[in-house]
Amino acid sequence: MARRPKPPGATDSSGTSLSHVITLVRATVPPMHPAGRPFVLGPLAVAALGYKRPWLRRAALLGAGACAAFFRNPNRVTPTRPGIVVAPADGEVALVDMAAPPAELGMGTEPLPRVSIFLSVLDVHTQRVPVTGTVEKIAYQPGKFLSADLPEASDANERNSMLLRTPGGAQIAVVQIAGLIARRIVCEVSEGSVLGAGETYGLIRFGSRVDTYFPAGTTLLMTPGQRTIGAETVIAELT
Repeated sequence: MARRPKPPGATDSSGTSLSHVITLVRATVPPMHPAGRPFVLGPLAVAALGYKRPWLRRAALLGAGACAAFFRNPNRVTPTRPGIVVAPADGEVALVDMAAPPAELGMGTEPLPRVSIFLSVLDVHTQRVPVTGTVEKIAYQPGKFLSADLPEASDANERNSMLLRTPGGAQIAVVQIAGLIARRIVCEVSEGSVLGAGETYGLIRFGSRVDTYFPAGTTLLMTPGQRTIGAETVIAELT
């Protein structure tokens, strides 16, 4: 029996359902940062070569999945209210205090408002730009690998500092700090780059901390122990 022709404008319900499922998967499963590809492809290659050894294949697939989860880089919606500063990272607020910014940035020795965010190995480890602005300086400083949740880690640990100037002239410093397990800091921008708030600019591998220094008089909106979502949580308001 011949199939009846579809009415004009009709769609295939199976195709529509498949498209809907794909859309849901893309919205639920976050993309992966490019820096994670070698860490995922390596275990996958081991799994393929060890297909005759189930234990090896399972271990390799588990390792690939863990690395893909660690290097996840979810899409974020950044608030656009004037004068706000968003969190540069996911994690737990470890410190809300006054501290001198890294000497290598040349911002002086006077203590400035600071918010420190500690990232565990389970947090998203990509870093986000806290404000729209121009990169005035980037400075790398070698150091130790103390546990990133310790206050002295800001000065003693290996770090990469970035100084931003907003269109209004405010200077914001963001410091990526290595931790006990973190041994690799990645910064993907350069001096002179113009960045938008919420953009991904780098990452720290396997446990770390991110400090943000603000101009004097900034209103800090966080309390130690609170959780932040990078590019979305508002952590301060500039005067």
